[in-house]
Amino acid sequence: MSRQPPPSVHPDGSPSRLLVTGVLTKDSIAWEIARQAQEAGAEVILTGFGRTRRMTERAAKHLPTPPPIIELDVTSPADLAALRGEVEQHWDWLDGVVHAIAFAPSDAIGGDFLDTPVASAATAFEISAFSLKAVTQAVLPLLEAAPRGASVVGLDFDASVAWPSYDWMGVSKAALESVSRYLARDLGRRGIRVNLVAAGPLETLAAGGIEGFHELKDHWSRQAPLGWDVNDPGPVATAARFLLSSDARGITGSILHVDGGAHAMGGSLVR
Repeated sequence: MSRQPPPSVHPDGSPSRLLVTGVLTKDSIAWEIARQAQEAGAEVILTGFGRTRRMTERAAKHLPTPPPIIELDVTSPADLAALRGEVEQHWDWLDGVVHAIAFAPSDAIGGDFLDTPVASAATAFEISAFSLKAVTQAVLPLLEAAPRGASVVGLDFDASVAWPSYDWMGVSKAALESVSRYLARDLGRRGIRVNLVAAGPLETLAAGGIEGFHELKDHWSRQAPLGWDVNDPGPVATAARFLLSSDARGITGSILHVDGGAHAMGGSLVR
């Protein structure tokens, strides 16, 4: 099978080959990361699975260059085992992976924290946190083969406090933050960086499933000194691209907050 020729090294240090998970609609952060990466000259592969794959395919058509889409259910050992080979049909290495996968069952989010059964909490953890390790491990040889080192970037929501209605998704985000640090510990010697971007609330498909999301939006309108546009994933995507690039070659195990500064404020601001 013929392979794509090695891409040129971009002057701004941007990664050349990216695997981007979690693209469902044009409003998603992952879609905006893919768009910005392609605009900068990168090649991109997306993942999708099951019934939602059709949504990924529709969103992919709106990217500058519609990319290949690989089947990936992060709870499927077979999909994870096949992921490396699927990517190798296109490329010999990966410069970066974007982890934009999160899910909590309806009884694990929305305000009934005490009543959530263990099975639902475990599902939220497996999909939203453990999958960062699972996906990274699945393509580890391709990341190690990257000529200039590689980067894994996950999408986070500040887990240092308890949020209204966020419940076991909040717990899973805390776990995601810990998983990223342990991955950074183990993969640094292999030339692979692992970081997270903690975004402010955005009007995405995932946000639509969070009861009480309007409370988070109201909080940010009062708390963020720079202000915050819940309809603009651009700043978050730009930060993710920075962490994916060689400009961030000395950064790993970190969480970059892109939330208008809300995380640093101790209370609501006077407007």
